[in-house]
Formats: sequence, C-alpha cells, structure tokens
Amino acid sequence: MTRVLFVCTGNICRSPTAEGVFLQMVREAGLADSIVIDSAGTHDYHIGHAPDPRSIAAAAQRGYDLAPLRARQLQHSDFERFDLILAMDDGHRAHMARLCPPARADRLRQMMVYATQLTGEDVPDPYYGGAQGFEQVLDMIEDASRGLLAALRGQGKD
Repeated sequence: MTRVLFVCTGNICRSPTAEGVFLQMVREAGLADSIVIDSAGTHDYHIGHAPDPRSIAAAAQRGYDLAPLRARQLQHSDFERFDLILAMDDGHRAHMARLCPPARADRLRQMMVYATQLTGEDVPDPYYGGAQGFEQVLDMIEDASRGLLAALRGQGKD
C-alpha cells in the first residue's frame, strides 16, 4: 500500500484538484486498492469546506469530481501516515520541512518533479485570478499525475 498526500495552502484549490485528478487516474489504472490518496492545507483557513467552486467547475469540465472533498489541515501524524507528501509550491515544501521529523524528510517533494511535458517547479495559486488559472492548474496537475503514476508503477521518475 502506498499513501500519497497532496498539500497546498488552504486545501481548496490546488491540492484537492491533485487529489481528485490522481484518484481518477489511479482508479482507471486499476490501482485503487494499492494507493491511498488524500490532500491537506498548510493552514486552517478552510477546514471542513468544499473545494473552491471554480476548482470544482473546472475539474468537472474534464470529468473529475471534487465536490465530495473537504478541506483539512496538515497534521504532524501525516508525516508518519503518508509515504509521499507532495507540495504544490516551494513555500508549501518549506513549511512542511519545518514541521517534518528529520527521519521523514525524504517523503517531501514538489508535485511538479513528476511532470513529463510541462516545466516549472510550482503549481501557481489560481485563487485570485480568473478561469484560465484553474485550467492551467489542471494542465499541470494532469501532467504531473501521469508522471507520478508511472513512478509509482516503477516506470518513471522516482
């Protein structure tokens, strides 16, 4: 069993998008019984809230269902429970590194290290922008999710 956690700031835009996209890819690959997926935020701004309606709408246009997801905050226990904890940007990774026990630091990575087509280290925050920002986030997350799935299957970047 592999456990993957996606992390952004408030857990209402980028990380639930990553959770929803990757969950669907894992299901389609027939690996739902061997990969556990969740998401969290570095901050407690939106605990219990559904993803941003714009994230839900953009994802739905591509066939992903984010509506059932609810925001939660990253917990210290997550560093033990998850095998791979993926930050959406360098600020999230730095925040997690400050909280993470040194023995678990190898579990922290940025989502875009798994991208195979697109470049850039950070998945940008679409919250204060327009619809195009949510589409860009989906493009980046779909690309990185394909690479992540390949890596977990032993076929790509590790």
